[in-house]
Amino acid sequence: MARADVRTFAFRYGSLRPLLSVLGMGPGLSRIEVGPDAVDVRMGWAFQATIPRPAIMAAVRRTGLVGGIGVHGWNGRWLVNGTTTGLVTLEIDPPARAHMIVPAHLRQLTMSLEDPDGFLAALGAVA
Repeated sequence: MARADVRTFAFRYGSLRPLLSVLGMGPGLSRIEVGPDAVDVRMGWAFQATIPRPAIMAAVRRTGLVGGIGVHGWNGRWLVNGTTTGLVTLEIDPPARAHMIVPAHLRQLTMSLEDPDGFLAALGAVA
């Protein structure tokens, strides 16, 4: 996206940042962009999705335990994170198309962000 009306947010990384960087999922290849029409999410080669803004039904902070670091999911629910803190979950309807190793439909996306509150504000705190 690279336009003036697009805000870019960074994934939050923890102690596994060096490993994720070597695997091509580090901060140099990953970003979350909020534009007027869509949210574009990239974690290196491992995850790519463009979510139309009207399809985001809810966006909320998430606390509690999550099942891993990196890119994990099944049946439309995906976790894309570099740490277990700073988490935000998007509820998506209709499902958006995402690409991991294979294409998939995305109904829920949880991400770790450096600035989760700024991200929610940029979305207009859909909830």
